[in-house]
Amino acid sequence: MLNKFLNLFKKEEGERPSALTDYSAMLVDFHNHVLPGIDDGAKNIDDSIMMLRYFEQLGIKKVIASPHSMADGYINSNEKILQLRDVVREAIKKNAINIEFDAAAEYYMDELFMEKIEKKDLLTIGKNYVLMELSYLSKPNNTGDAIYKLQIAGYNLILAHPERYPYYYEDSFEHFKNFKDRGAYFQINIGSLVGKYGGQARYTAEKMIDENMVEFVSSDLHTIAQFEVLRDCLKSKHLEKILNSDKLRNKTLL
Repeated sequence: MLNKFLNLFKKEEGERPSALTDYSAMLVDFHNHVLPGIDDGAKNIDDSIMMLRYFEQLGIKKVIASPHSMADGYINSNEKILQLRDVVREAIKKNAINIEFDAAAEYYMDELFMEKIEKKDLLTIGKNYVLMELSYLSKPNNTGDAIYKLQIAGYNLILAHPERYPYYYEDSFEHFKNFKDRGAYFQINIGSLVGKYGGQARYTAEKMIDENMVEFVSSDLHTIAQFEVLRDCLKSKHLEKILNSDKLRNKTLL
C-alpha cells in the first residue's frame, strides 16, 4: 500500500506549473492530527506511523502534532497529549523513521482556552507559539481579549487557517489586518491552495500570500487519504511562492 501511494508523489513531465517536487523547503509540519485516538485524526498507532512515513517521503524533517483542545468535544490534558507523544516517539524509533517528533495542541477559543491562558497551562510550539482556532460558524467577539491575555502571559499567537473563517471574507481584509496589527501570526492550510475548503478560502489564502501576511503553512492533516491533496498542492504557484519566501517561519521550529 505504501509504495502504491508514494507513486502519487512522483513528478510527471509537464504535470506541474510550479518547480516544487516535495516539501523540503518547509521542513516542519506543526498543524496535524497524527496522535492516535485522541481526536478526529489518526485512529490508531498504525495510522500514525503510516502518516509519518508519508511526511518523511515528502521531505518533512520534523512533525509537531496538534490535537484539538476544546471544552465541547476534545478535552485533552497536557499529560494525555505528552503521553501519546512518547508512544509515537517509541514507534518512530522502532520503525526507523527519520522524523523528529513533538506535540502541542490546536486550541479552540472557548472558556477552557481562556482558563488555560490564565494558568499558563498551554503546550507551545517553538518559541512560545500557541496555535489557536476560531469557530467556523459565527464571528467571536472576544478575540482581542484572547490575544491580549496571551501576550501578557508571554505567548505568541499563531492563528490557525484564517482563510477558512467565512465571516471575515466580507470586510476587505480589515479584520485580518487588525489581527496583524495586534501581532498575530498566520498559518494557512496547504490544501486551501487547491480549493480543498472552497473557492473563497483559496482566494483568501492566495491573497494573504500575495500581501505578505503569511508566516506559517501546514497540512492540518487528519487522514492518510489527505496526502493526495498535498501532492496536488505541489502544483500551486502560491505554495511555491510562500515556501521560497524569507517570511516563512516554519524552519525556525526545527
